[in-house]
Amino acid sequence: MIGRLTGIVAAKAPPQVLVDVQGVGYEVDVPMSTFCALPPTGGAVTLLTHQVVREDAHVLFGFLSHEEREAFRQLIKISGVGPRTALSLLSGLSVAELSAAVAQQQPGRLVKVPGIGKKTAERLLLELKGKLGDGFGTSVGTNTVGTHADINQALLALGYSEREAEAATKALPADVAVSEGIRLALKALSR
Repeated sequence: MIGRLTGIVAAKAPPQVLVDVQGVGYEVDVPMSTFCALPPTGGAVTLLTHQVVREDAHVLFGFLSHEEREAFRQLIKISGVGPRTALSLLSGLSVAELSAAVAQQQPGRLVKVPGIGKKTAERLLLELKGKLGDGFGTSVGTNTVGTHADINQALLALGYSEREAEAATKALPADVAVSEGIRLALKALSR
């Protein structure tokens, strides 16, 4: 399985991005939240990926944060929700908004996403209850989630494993700046 790609953005055509990794171009489908945060063509990017293998294709889905990828994985476990529907949900709602809708059992928020009807929304709320908790941005502000995700990405780019990066990031104060957070995380990892 391909779990992460680090390379250069070669082309962008929503919802797909072409990432050049040392001469090999990977077509990666991304939610609009990730697409809008990508650097311009020619910029360096690291995407966390989820690979779906079907009889007729191998498809890569990419995300800038662990929370988005984990939410995607939880969504595609639900019967009747495929990768395209999950991508549509994450394009229409942030992970924090999706988590809040599940916690408050609000099908109306999900129905606003194209392709999600009332029955599907109710099934999603039922199946996701208890699975999208504090780790998905419900108890911390989106700035904290974004800052910690940036720090995490920096650690991954420096060669640390996902487990090491997540452990170091969790130990940081909630209001830490990215540069200070990276410095503190590297200090913690060097022990």
